[in-house]
Amino acid sequence: MIRNVAVFCASANGSHSIYKAAAEELGQSLAARNIGVIYGGSNVGLMKAVAEAALAANGRVIGVIPEVLVDLEVAHHGITELHITSTMHTRKALIGEKADAFIALPGGFGTFEELFEVLAWQTLKIHAKPIVLLNVNGFYDKLLVFLDHCVAEGMLKLKNRELLLVADTVESALAQLLDQTRF
Repeated sequence: MIRNVAVFCASANGSHSIYKAAAEELGQSLAARNIGVIYGGSNVGLMKAVAEAALAANGRVIGVIPEVLVDLEVAHHGITELHITSTMHTRKALIGEKADAFIALPGGFGTFEELFEVLAWQTLKIHAKPIVLLNVNGFYDKLLVFLDHCVAEGMLKLKNRELLLVADTVESALAQLLDQTRF
């Protein structure tokens, strides 16, 4: 059963309004299903959009932010729970511990790092939680081609590549998460 989904996403809104719209739809959709949002605790960018949308729909929002980013990313103090950690490592560990599944929206280095870490954890059997890449507006198309290239070059096992679920819409992402947790 999925009680909480960790959402990895940017502290920016990006160049296209569709990214923010997807973040808002995700927050609303999770709240409508009584699934809590766990995220980076920020009050800016797509992180703010997903959190605010979930809160507006009476959802639960848990933020986890390291001390070093409290001022830099402006911690969101209006959420259900805000956990301030000493390091990025403890932030990611706490998010991983509290989450029952993971969804990655568009983002930059931080989003990529979080996504690849939970994928690596899954290949190492540290967890068996579903991971969905929400490929809004084809944002991750080239990354997906690169991952297939890694398989073709013998650097990534196909079974591990297949651990990353991919969806083009919020509804498809949530359907895949819920389908994965039935077994």
